[in-house]
Amino acid sequence: MRRTRRTGTAPELAVRRALHRRGMRYLVDVAPPGTNRRRRVDVVLRGARIALFVDGCFWHSCPEHGQLPKANREWWRVKLHGVVVRDRDTDTQLTSAGWRVVRVWEHEDPEEVADRVVALVARRPDDA
Repeated sequence: MRRTRRTGTAPELAVRRALHRRGMRYLVDVAPPGTNRRRRVDVVLRGARIALFVDGCFWHSCPEHGQLPKANREWWRVKLHGVVVRDRDTDTQLTSAGWRVVRVWEHEDPEEVADRVVALVARRPDDA
């Protein structure tokens, strides 16, 4: 468990590189104002008020790739369900504070993710 990275994972770095290539500048691993200070956002585009999360398939229970371990199955079921509940609460807090929340899975193509984010930035906040 100690080797599990909380930030700077390979999928997150790939998305950040793709955003940077498109001229996007962002903050990494921050708690936006108006939210629980213990909740951190992977990538924050302050001006556009976009909070981007790159969720791992295992930890965030991806419907396509998420699997429960065979050992201690019930414990993991409760643990991973708690992560999903916390994610939804974080989304609610951010939305209430005026942020647009974008959640992507680690298996998604970073270039497509970056294109979606750039399109969101290009839209006015009233269009969202």
